[in-house]
Amino acid sequence: MMIDFFMECLQASPEHEAVVSSEFSVTFAELIRLISTYEEWLDNHRIAEGSVVSFSGDYSPGAIALFMALAKKRCIVIPLSQDSQKQFSEFRDIGETEYDVAVNDETLELTVTGRTAGHPIYAQLREARQPGLVLFSSGSTGKSKAIVQNLEKLMLKFRQPRKAMRMLIFLQLDHIGGVNSLLYSLANKGTTIVSDARTPDKVCQAVEQFRAEVLPTSPTFLNLLLLSKAYERFDLSSLKLITYGTEPMQESTLVKLGEVLPGATLQQTYGLSEVGILRSKSRSSNSIWMKVGGDEFKTKIVNGTLRIKAESGMLGYLNAPSPFDGDGYLDTGDLVEQDGEWIRILGRASEIINVGGLKVFPAEVESVLLDIPGVNDVVVYGIDHPITGKVVCAKLELAEEIALRELKKRVFQHCKDKLAPYKVPGKIIITDEPTFNQRFKRMRREKV
Repeated sequence: MMIDFFMECLQASPEHEAVVSSEFSVTFAELIRLISTYEEWLDNHRIAEGSVVSFSGDYSPGAIALFMALAKKRCIVIPLSQDSQKQFSEFRDIGETEYDVAVNDETLELTVTGRTAGHPIYAQLREARQPGLVLFSSGSTGKSKAIVQNLEKLMLKFRQPRKAMRMLIFLQLDHIGGVNSLLYSLANKGTTIVSDARTPDKVCQAVEQFRAEVLPTSPTFLNLLLLSKAYERFDLSSLKLITYGTEPMQESTLVKLGEVLPGATLQQTYGLSEVGILRSKSRSSNSIWMKVGGDEFKTKIVNGTLRIKAESGMLGYLNAPSPFDGDGYLDTGDLVEQDGEWIRILGRASEIINVGGLKVFPAEVESVLLDIPGVNDVVVYGIDHPITGKVVCAKLELAEEIALRELKKRVFQHCKDKLAPYKVPGKIIITDEPTFNQRFKRMRREKV
């Protein structure tokens, strides 16, 4: 099993710092002991191989150790982040959880649900005697889908040695990016850094305190970082690499980042819970063009939409039909532009605004609007229009109070030479509510 490979990696460097924050510091040896303690705990509570176990507890030595112990036990793991606490009951129902564990520091509390998990996909994992992982989509365009991965196959890609890095974890264990970051660190003698909170100041404070070299995050958070000017209050010189993904990047944000953090390489990443994280390479730090792929992935573009086939592709959804075509390719729903081997993500097909037959990509409009002085953040989406079908709507968060009439004038003057007329927002809304969800991803729909 691949979990044995990961344990061997930990045993090879017992004194290496595995996980660190302002509240704890754990070596690989201490993490091994905690995993062993939790294995015994699972045995004592008669949690059998193939059981479906959810656990709540964000990044901590306890959460990481339980994740690994459940994988060793060949259980089907459902990590739940406090970000989605309101959906815990829904997720447990969909996932048919048989046991739920609360992780408090290093103490575990067990709840036996009384359910019997009988989904056919779970039967596949049990028959193969391999651990499983269930993740939930963000549900930004509808109900969350439960994605079932074979954890053994997901771990297999980390057998190839990579560079050891001190990585600040931003995405949680209930996100494919968070799982990917953790497995990378454990397999490559890296150090996982946990910030006290996912705010610009707390993240930058952790970068300075623990000399983080890598920050994997989202374009939305990076825009918040720029607005906060936290980069001026903390020493971020240790950062060698900032990766961003989960949504399209606004070019104006990327340019500003390059100016304030010239010592860090900016790299776009790409992945989906359904297929995992692909290897990627940005054309340059200030470019949103990239290459994606890797030995275990195949890609193709059909009608302008990216499709991916992966050896580590999910087994299926628990609550939706399979999205794979007859050849095993997943239609990602991401529209792309191609330049030889380079691609540029234009946006989700479901988010494209059709104005009288002409396509508008929200990220392009957001990039222009973010350059207007006094605009802190913006989200762009389409709303119904009796003549053109849709019209562009922009919801803006402002640095200071501005009359709507004056704001509309500024927006029009700023956009008239930068955007085609049909791309200029026809409706403008001022908001003081967040324009993004708990995963720091913009919510491009009418009700934000």
